[in-house]
Amino acid sequence: MNEEELLEEQKRQARRAKIEQMRREKMRQERFWKTVKIAIPSVIALVVIVLVFHQFVGVEFVDRLQEKRRQKQMEQEELSRRAEELANNPDAAGFDVVKGEDQSADENAPALAQGQSASALLPEEEDAQDGASSNVLGGDGSNGQLSPFMDGYSSSAEALSAHVTDQTSGFSTEVVSQYGVLMDAETGEIKAMRNAGERISPASMTKVLTVLVAAENLPDPDLEKKVTITIDTTDFSYRNDCSAVGFSVDEQVTVRDLFYGTILPSGGDAAHALAVYVAGSMDGFADLMNEKLRQLGLSGSAHFTNCVGLYDEEHYCTIYDMAIIMDAAMRNEFCKEVLSAHVYTTTKTEQHPEGITVSNWFLRRIEDKDSGGLVVGAKTGFVVQSRNCAVSYATDANGHPYICATGAAGGSWKCIYDHVRIYKAFFSDGGFDPATIGDAPSVDDPGEADGE
Repeated sequence: MNEEELLEEQKRQARRAKIEQMRREKMRQERFWKTVKIAIPSVIALVVIVLVFHQFVGVEFVDRLQEKRRQKQMEQEELSRRAEELANNPDAAGFDVVKGEDQSADENAPALAQGQSASALLPEEEDAQDGASSNVLGGDGSNGQLSPFMDGYSSSAEALSAHVTDQTSGFSTEVVSQYGVLMDAETGEIKAMRNAGERISPASMTKVLTVLVAAENLPDPDLEKKVTITIDTTDFSYRNDCSAVGFSVDEQVTVRDLFYGTILPSGGDAAHALAVYVAGSMDGFADLMNEKLRQLGLSGSAHFTNCVGLYDEEHYCTIYDMAIIMDAAMRNEFCKEVLSAHVYTTTKTEQHPEGITVSNWFLRRIEDKDSGGLVVGAKTGFVVQSRNCAVSYATDANGHPYICATGAAGGSWKCIYDHVRIYKAFFSDGGFDPATIGDAPSVDDPGEADGE
């Protein structure tokens, strides 16, 4: 190749290189603009979404978070205030766990405080003029006669005359619950107590009275009768954030299922359905509950507004009242059967072909603990205003029955271990060492819900 041809070839290669460079540059520009065309609408859409979320959801979400923080802070401040009040005035501690108000001057608050002597009086029946005897545990309130119940089951008209004695003590400082009472269920002697006459919110311990009232007022004694679960029942449980058995709308369940569902998993759906089945409405059932409180001689210190234990300023009792209610329920053979069940499986239905298996977690958790005896039946409760509470029925090594009720523990396990400590102290050693008796320690946390 001569020099002239070589020069021409170099020019051609230079032109090809330049054309290739221009092609690559054009492709880069096309990719850039294609990316811009995709990115800009995406960014705009994202901005619009963020603005819409912030406008319609974000503000409400942030407000909810802030409200929760404020509520938590208020709860902590209230707990600190109560702890300081206990520290400054350990002999009285006369505040109301429901309202947070001073109850020392409340004429309806029974005069029970730690360390009182046998001269202290328990609540007296205010409605004696109506003809109801305060020592009748169940029935229609006339001469100890009982309302008809179910074939094969019975209630007892025996009176439990609860009373303090010279041996009645307080609780050991190891017991963290702010309220408590241990009662001999045979003699009525109060073995130990702490703030037993102070008003509390009973939370789901309420359901002990629910099953007792339902059992004594069943419109049909057939426990296998089917009841249809309505949307009102499921909505009630969901709307109030209740523990639930898990029944479905239109599911056909038995009356027996409703009793066990009310106690074992603390089912708000079961309690609602049971109340409506018995009384036609929640309000009507609440009237029956308050009538039963009157028959038990507790109307001066207890008043219930619902069958579940939802917090309400007008829904209250004392821890002493709760022990008496538990005694009445355990004297009813069917209620005792329900309160003593560890596990239960509901009837098989189309919605639940295998049934629903539920447990009484208090009994399951305490069954392997050394209480010195046997815990037969129990019911727990929790709302923020009451913290963790429970009422239980146990027998010592000789089969002698006792009832323990506690309130305002800072956790479900703390509540359970309080019952273990109380029973063991009296079953094994005959009581607490006087050197350890004192007020409850301050509660650092607000407690925890546990199927309540």
